[in-house]
Amino acid sequence: MKGSQLLSLICLLLVSSVGSAMKADTTGIFTNPLLGSGPDPWVIRHKGMYYYMHTTGHHLVIRKTGKMSDLSRAKEVVIWTPPAKGPDARDIWAPELHRLNNKWYLYYSAGSSDSIHPQHTFVLENSAADPATGTWTSRGQIRDTAADFFAIDGTVFRYQGKNYFIWSGHNGKDVVQRLYIARMKSPWELVSPRVEIAAPQYPWEHNGINEGPEMLRNAKGDVFLVFSASGCWTDNYALGIMRLRHGTDPLQAGSWVKSPEPVLTSKPENGAYAPGHNGFFKSPDGKEDWIIYHANSKAAQGCGPQRNPRMQRIGWNTDGSPVLGEPVKINTPVKKPSGE
Repeated sequence: MKGSQLLSLICLLLVSSVGSAMKADTTGIFTNPLLGSGPDPWVIRHKGMYYYMHTTGHHLVIRKTGKMSDLSRAKEVVIWTPPAKGPDARDIWAPELHRLNNKWYLYYSAGSSDSIHPQHTFVLENSAADPATGTWTSRGQIRDTAADFFAIDGTVFRYQGKNYFIWSGHNGKDVVQRLYIARMKSPWELVSPRVEIAAPQYPWEHNGINEGPEMLRNAKGDVFLVFSASGCWTDNYALGIMRLRHGTDPLQAGSWVKSPEPVLTSKPENGAYAPGHNGFFKSPDGKEDWIIYHANSKAAQGCGPQRNPRMQRIGWNTDGSPVLGEPVKINTPVKKPSGE
C-alpha cells in the first residue's frame, strides 16, 4: 500500500471513529419542540405504543410511535374528516383518545360555523384494536341536556369504578369558561347534572378562562387536575392545578382544591411562551412521568398553528403533588424517557 493510500485510509478511519463517537454522544437525547406545529397535544399509551393527536382545525389525525422522542418520524394518519355541514363540521379542536369497555372513543370539540359560540363536544367510537385503523362511528354530542351551552376540551376521568366527564364551558349567563364535571352513563352519555368545580379567581387566570382539564395520579393514587388558564391569545396562558380531597365525592365542588399559584408559566429565555393544554404519559418502562404541552416559540404568536408540542419529565413533592418545573429550553439536549 502506498503512503498516500495509507494516509487516506487512516483519515477515513479517524473520520468514521469521530462520526461514531458523535452518534454515540447523541444517543439517548432529543430536543424540543417535537413537531413544528401541534396545538392541544394529547398522548395515550396502549400495548407498548403511543398514540398522539393534536388540533388541526379541519380533521382528526393520529401518529403512532413506540418512542415519543421519535414522534416527528411517525406517519400522520387521517382517521376522520367532518361532514360538509352539521353541528360538528367546523373548528375541530382538542381531540382525545380514551380506551373504554374494550373500544376506542375519541372526544373532540367542534361547531357548525366559523364562530366559536356553537362549539360543543362530540364522540366517535372505534372497535378496532389499533385506533389508527378501523372505522370511526359517530355517537353524537355528549352533553348535559339541561345545560347545553358552549362546551369544549372534554376528558374522561375514572374514579372508584365510575367514569366521569370533565370539560370547559359556559354557564348560560356569561362567557366565562368554567370547569364542569358529570358522571357518565356510557362513553357518550351523562347520567348526572353537571357540577361546576372551578372558575377563574386568581390574577394569573385573567381573561375569564379555565380550560383544557387533564387528570394526573401519583404513585399513591392521589388525584390532580391540571388545567389551562387565561387566554391562548396572550403570552399569559399558563397551567394551574387542583387536588381532589382524598376519599371525597368528585361531584361535590368542595372536593376540589385549587392552588393559588400556577404550575407552568412562560419562560421567554427558553423560547417558551404561553405554555398550556397539556397531557401526561409514562415512560416505556413505567418508571417516569412525563408531561406534553404546547407553547409558542416567540412572543405574541397567539392561538395559531405556531403552537408546538414539547415534552419533559415531571417530579413529585414530598406531599405527593407534582413538580412540573419550568419549560425546558428549545433546541437543547434532553434525556429521552427511560426505557427508550
